[in-house]
Amino acid sequence: NYDVFLSFRGLDTRHGFTGHLYKALLDRGIYTFIDNEELQRGEEITPTLMKAIEESRIAIPIFSKNYASSRFCLDELVHIVACSKEMRRLILPVFYDVDPSHVRHQMGSYEEALNSLKDRFKDDKEKLQKWRTALRQAADLSGYHFKPG
Repeated sequence: NYDVFLSFRGLDTRHGFTGHLYKALLDRGIYTFIDNEELQRGEEITPTLMKAIEESRIAIPIFSKNYASSRFCLDELVHIVACSKEMRRLILPVFYDVDPSHVRHQMGSYEEALNSLKDRFKDDKEKLQKWRTALRQAADLSGYHFKPG
């Protein structure tokens, strides 16, 4: 079982903020899950990822500018929020160079990303609603704000 599960947009933060956070957690002996595989287009989230989310005591979604442009990040977040309710898991959101209100109300880059996904998932309005709800619920939690540098 993991202590922490990191949910992040690799293109935005893997080699910067998320990489540093992962190393800092490991250096303190905190067993942390980080997905080292870049998911390919068209793939679903693997059972391994789902299990890692379920087995982690804490999930840290790192909301960056392009987080919502990844349906994989959004699917992870939906599962994270579900686990927080069903299994009493803790969510500690990090807002990395984004305003929490943009995540909460899907404005700015979050609005653009969801509008783009809306076209691709027009036949699955339930999925879009789940993503929106998970973003709102996670952003309603008190979290940490970081700017690059």
